[in-house]
Amino acid sequence: MSNSVFQGVIQQLRDIPGRVFGVVDSEGCVVSCTEITLLGQRWPEAMPLFAGNEQTVTFEQKTFRAITNSIDALEYAAFCSGDDEQAKLLCNMAYIALRDARAYYEEKHDRGTFVKNIIMDNILPGDIYIRAKELHFITDAPRAVFLVRQVGRSDVATVDVLSSLFPDRLQDFVLSINETDVAVIKQLSDMASAEELEKIAVSIEETLKNDLFIKCVIGIGTVSSHLRELADAYKEAQTAIDVGKVFDTEKSIINYENLGIGRLIYQLPTTLCEIFLTEVFKKNSIDALDQETLFTINKFFENNLNVSETSRKLFVHRNTLVYRLEKIKKLTGLDLRQFDHAIVFKVALMVRKYLSSRDIR
Repeated sequence: MSNSVFQGVIQQLRDIPGRVFGVVDSEGCVVSCTEITLLGQRWPEAMPLFAGNEQTVTFEQKTFRAITNSIDALEYAAFCSGDDEQAKLLCNMAYIALRDARAYYEEKHDRGTFVKNIIMDNILPGDIYIRAKELHFITDAPRAVFLVRQVGRSDVATVDVLSSLFPDRLQDFVLSINETDVAVIKQLSDMASAEELEKIAVSIEETLKNDLFIKCVIGIGTVSSHLRELADAYKEAQTAIDVGKVFDTEKSIINYENLGIGRLIYQLPTTLCEIFLTEVFKKNSIDALDQETLFTINKFFENNLNVSETSRKLFVHRNTLVYRLEKIKKLTGLDLRQFDHAIVFKVALMVRKYLSSRDIR
């Protein structure tokens, strides 16, 4: 455990006049103290006196009280200068504060490790219930997983920055996954909406951009109602980033629930995708279409197959657009003005994009 946890409590005791407070480890070394000159000093001969003793013990005009672990083994001891009754009282007060700080630190650390084991599938489903009970963890609560992937440049301070953005250490968790990825598990209200998830993701993105000048992509999994569902939500957040990288390259925030047909295509075998393209474009390959034609097709889809609106957006005459659509029909055999043909063509474009991302076409 970090000695800084003890130091934070010890520093608050400096205001008590005429007393020195500190902590020694199991070997009698002073690891935290209000008197800096005492740091590093060793009093090994004192340790046998209060090992196994639950009361205060005096030694060389100092009062000690042991801090034990869950199996009652000595790990640390709090001490206060003096061997009078007031020293015993103050030492007990320091002991309580230090013990509680240690318990809070360990519980927080254990909770974070517990959640990380869940999302990484490193814990059996049956053990989730047992461990959650030990850590006083609420199992049935809505939670969202945000996977933050740093792009271009990574910063080790990302976890600290995001931890300050989500200060509730008992409900929200910021976990380092690898050099580029950080997972944020956020507990939500029962009425949380997709818009709320989007706002949280935007705040994450803007915080990293403003504080660390880091660009990131954020994947959002579906909201889980139970701890055991967090692993699936984490995988969905991963999928959201991977699929978005193929089909929504301009987006930096991708929600798994909005992936649509792209999610289905991403899971298809590449051989099946190649067969599909061959069967759809029997006359000519989709590669026979030039960039201008593909741009026209995409605009036509963006405007819901509306000829008049598309021609207006392209700044061309309506008849010019109709001519282009007829040309596409001759090349591919698909009339984009027919809904069924348009769906097939749209899927074919996405399949082609998917294969290109895999360096297959």
